[in-house]
Amino acid sequence: MKHPIALFLTLASAFVINAAAQTSPAAAAPLGPARIAVISFQAALAQTNEGQRAFGDLQKKFEPKRTQFKSMSDEIEALTKQLQAQGATLTDAQRAGSAKAIEDKKKKAQRFGEDAQHDFEQEMQQVYGGLASKVGNVMAEYAKQQGYALVVDRSESDQQAPIVLYANPAIDITKPVVDAYNLKSGVPPPAAQPAAAAPKPAAKPAAAH
Repeated sequence: MKHPIALFLTLASAFVINAAAQTSPAAAAPLGPARIAVISFQAALAQTNEGQRAFGDLQKKFEPKRTQFKSMSDEIEALTKQLQAQGATLTDAQRAGSAKAIEDKKKKAQRFGEDAQHDFEQEMQQVYGGLASKVGNVMAEYAKQQGYALVVDRSESDQQAPIVLYANPAIDITKPVVDAYNLKSGVPPPAAQPAAAAPKPAAKPAAAH
């Protein structure tokens, strides 16, 4: 099963592409062989400068909640190890009380994490829903200018959709559409992030007794 955000983007892209493909009843069908293009619409949304900036802003906004959730998880892990280490010296009542306290904290952390994830996904949907509409309009205009009669979304999806088994890279318009949208939106590319230092090997956990 796809992640809910990926599913939303798939549905949004399908709506935008279908809407953009509609023409007025008076439009005449072009003569000659039809030109076909493919696009990875989900990737296009994420690769635009505006999409990168919006996703970065969301990450920053929810960073405090991620930090809080990690602190809750670390506390639960520490209490669990403490109970395991002191189990033999505690009375049955003390062990039961400590176990219940840990279980209560686990439930609280789970609720907190689920609420934070729900809020994050809701805001992500709002951001990318609007972005999908705007990028879809640019894609339709680009396809029209280039004389494409059909644009197929090759984004992976659990939904029933055209399955592209092969496409010549020459007809993939993902990057040109992203470039065209960046030019129209005027949003500058995100600043280059400094290279992260290589992480140190994690210490091996002490063996449980």
